[in-house]
Amino acid sequence: MTELAIETHGLTKRFRAQTAVDGIDLAVPRGSVFGFLGPNGSGKTTTIRMLLGLVGATAGQARVLGGDMPRALHDVLPRVGALVEGPAFAPFLSGAANLRRFDAADRHAPPATRADRVAAALDRVGLAHAARKKAGAYSLGMKQRLGLANALLMPRDLLVLDEPTNGLDPQGTREVRSLIRSFAADGTTVFVSSHLLAEVEQLCTHVGVMSAGRLVAQGTLEEFRRSGESRVEVVTPDPGPARATLERLGLATDATGPAHDSDAASDALVTARFTHDDGIDGAPPADAIVAALVADGVRVRGFAVRRTSLEQRFVELTGEGFDVVA
Repeated sequence: MTELAIETHGLTKRFRAQTAVDGIDLAVPRGSVFGFLGPNGSGKTTTIRMLLGLVGATAGQARVLGGDMPRALHDVLPRVGALVEGPAFAPFLSGAANLRRFDAADRHAPPATRADRVAAALDRVGLAHAARKKAGAYSLGMKQRLGLANALLMPRDLLVLDEPTNGLDPQGTREVRSLIRSFAADGTTVFVSSHLLAEVEQLCTHVGVMSAGRLVAQGTLEEFRRSGESRVEVVTPDPGPARATLERLGLATDATGPAHDSDAASDALVTARFTHDDGIDGAPPADAIVAALVADGVRVRGFAVRRTSLEQRFVELTGEGFDVVA
C-alpha cells in the first residue's frame, strides 16, 4: 500500500450558505508531484488552507505527513514548505534580509546556521546574485523564486505551492518548473495547485481535479490520459463489413460518413469508440483491429486511433476550460 503524504476523508468547508469544499477524499503519495487542478474558484486554495491549518474544516479529516491536522500542527508544519497566494516580502529589505527575517520567526531554525542556510537557499533558486538587492525591485519571477527560497530554508518533506507560476512570463514559468523538478528529484513530495494545463503535463506524476468544490477525479497522469474516450477511424470502401468487424470486437460504431482525406469517391470513414482500454486478444488495440479487419476481407485505406486530449478530458470533468500556456 502506497504511503501517503496527504490524505483526507470527507474534508468539507462551508462559509455560511456556501460550500467551498464538499467532502473531498484526497490521496497524495509520498514522493509524487501532485497537480491539484481546477478552474479558479473551484476550492483549491481553501483546501490548501485547511491542510496547513490556516482555516478550520467544517467536517471531515485531514492527515499531512502522518499527522492529524490541525491537532498535529506544531509537529507537521516544520516539515512543510508552503507558497500560498503569492509571496509577501518587505520591499525595503534585500532578498537575503527578508529570508533572515522569516527564518528568525521559525522557532525550529537554528540561529547559528542562519546565514549559511539563507545563502544556500538563494543559490538554489538562482538568486545569489540579487541577495543584496531590495525585494521591491525584484521582478515577479524573482519574487516567486524568493518565495520558494523561503520554503526551502529548512529541510522539507512536503512542498505546497499554490499557483507557483501565476502571472509569470514564459521564461519565469520555465525557471519555476525547473526548480520544482529539482525538488522532486531530491525526494520531496510536491503538491502544486494550478489552473494551467501545461504545468500538469510537464511536471506532475499524479493529478486531482476540483470542480465547484468537489474532487471529480484523481490518479496518476497516465491513468488520466487513459481515462478519456478513444476512437478508431477506418477509411475503407467497405463500410458495412468494417462496422460489423468493429462491433464484433466490442467497439461501439458511430454514423458512417465520407472520407474527406481520401482521393477515392467510394471510400467512407467509419468511426467507433472503445468500450475498454485493454488490448484485444492480448495485442495492442490498433494491431488487433487492423488484423481483424484484413482477415474479414475489409480493404483498409487508412486507420487511426485518436485519444481525447488532456484538455478535453478536463473540460469533460469540470465543464470549464483551462488556460494552456507554453
